[in-house]
Formats: sequence, C-alpha cells, structure tokens
Amino acid sequence: MTGSDGNFPPVGFLIHSDASLHDTGWGHPEHQGRLRAVASSVGQDLLALDGRVIQVEPGNIEEEDLLRVHTGVHLTKIRDAVALATRESRLVSLDPDTVVSTNSWKAACGSSAALIKAVKLVHDKELSTAFVATRPPGHHATADRSMGFCLINHVAVAARWLQANRKVQKVLIIDWDVHHGNGTQDIFYADGSVYYFSLHQWPHFPGSGAADEIGEGEGLGMTKNVPVEARTSSVTYCDLFLENFDQVLQSFDPDFILISAGFDVMEGDPLGDLCLEPKDLHFLTTEVIRCAPRGCGVVAALEGGYNPKRTGLGVKAVLRALAEVS
Repeated sequence: MTGSDGNFPPVGFLIHSDASLHDTGWGHPEHQGRLRAVASSVGQDLLALDGRVIQVEPGNIEEEDLLRVHTGVHLTKIRDAVALATRESRLVSLDPDTVVSTNSWKAACGSSAALIKAVKLVHDKELSTAFVATRPPGHHATADRSMGFCLINHVAVAARWLQANRKVQKVLIIDWDVHHGNGTQDIFYADGSVYYFSLHQWPHFPGSGAADEIGEGEGLGMTKNVPVEARTSSVTYCDLFLENFDQVLQSFDPDFILISAGFDVMEGDPLGDLCLEPKDLHFLTTEVIRCAPRGCGVVAALEGGYNPKRTGLGVKAVLRALAEVS
C-alpha cells in the first residue's frame, strides 16, 4: 500500500461491521449512535485526505488471541449472557453499567480483530499508522471481569498479539480517556514488557489511577498515572502530557505504541468534566508520532466519548494528525 504521494504508506481506518450492532439501548451513554457519528465524520473527510487515509477491512480473531489476556471463565460468562439475550430478545446486564445484546459478542470480537489487523499492517509497514473505531470500548475490562461498558480489552489483546506473533519486545500503552483504564493497568501491572501511561480525571470512575500506583514485581515502575482535576485547562493538560510522556520515553524504549483514545476527555462530554478540543487531540497525537522512537509503530483505538457529534470531530482530528495533515 502507498499513499497519494507514492511512497508514504497510508493511514488505516478500521471499523468492524458488527461493532455498530452492539445494542445497549438508546438511553445508555454507549449507544449505537456513537459509531454512526464517527463513520459519518470520517467519511466526509476521506476525500479531503486524498488517499492519505484509507478504509481497511478488518480480519478475524482466534480464541487464543483472547485467552492471552482473558480467562476462559470470563469469555464464557459473556457468551452465556449474549445467548440469554438472544433467547429472550432482551438486554442482559453484566453489571449496573455494562449490558449485552444479541450481537455483543460479535461486536467485541470484531473490534479486537480489527485492532489486530491494524497493528499487523502497521508493524509490517503496509500502513504508516492506523485508527480503529472499536466498540464496545475495552480499557475497563480486566482479565476476568466486564465493567464500565467494556467486555474485551482490545488494546491488551493487541499488545499480546504483537508480542506473540511479531516478537515485539516492548509495548507502550497511552491512555487519555477521561476515566482511568483500570482493566489495562491490572492486566499489565506486574509485567515489565508493557508500560501503561494514563492521564485521567480524578476523582472519577472507576476510582483507580492514583499517582502512587506504579506497578509491582517485574512491572515496578512500568505504570505512570497522572490524575488531573476536573476543569483542568487544555493548556495545562497538554503540558502535563508532554512532561510525563518525555519521562516515560526516558525510561522505556517502546517498539510499539498503542493509544487508548478516549474522546470523553473533550469539553461537553456528558461523562467527563475536562476541557480538550479536537485541536488538542490533534496536537497530542502529533506529539506522540514526533516523539516515538524511530521504527516504532503507532495505532490508536476508540475508547470513550459520549457526545457523538463531538466524538466524530475528535476522531477526525486524530486521523488527520496520524496522516500528518493539519
């Protein structure tokens, strides 16, 4: 694959067709309209990006890909809940926030499959970078628990896939969702090969992510949490990001960077109280690309973002930054 200039590999945009079928009910914040808004915003921009960003068909996922991260009991619990939802033609709750419907298993697996396809193509230099519109989100899902709208931890699945199938040694996960990614932190907390770096509103759901949570065992020092107060200005937020990102890169030399891109960090999101604008997400993405070690792959995945129109604008801004377009 090449971009419009003939030598710049294009940026991939991936969205699995089953992801939009995950039905939580229209009164739920994580409803089906989120992806429709994202697809509409990106679709309107693809012509302007003139081949720099291309839509890529997702691949498939194997059970072993999920089992590198999640327990078999956890996966069975999701399948059983989906089967019940199908038999009784209703939504089934896994916890007060997290519900499944007939197509939820296919949506979660399809989104992980899309992210695996993205990291494979970026690692193999067929894409320069990529953005994957995963749904349901993933960063709250632990190895054995669904929560916070999340069933499968897509970013964790992709990190383990890279390590198992492309012999990637070190993965950095950057999480700028307004909520702390407790699931991702928990999965890698004692792992010295995956660094988890998060900025998140504090105090806020799910209650984890204090600055003194820094990892344990072989993972000691491989977790960096930067709690930020509600209404922190975008300037202060971006300064905190750059300062701490520089510290991460001074101590950890990643072969691949995965971004848990939460758009609930933007002004006006109903589930957050931070102040970023699409231009700020463009700036943060540009800085990640600029500062990443030479040869390091970068792929972003959708996490939160519950104002559909604003989320669509944010995704467009991130894609433009990945494509090095202002």
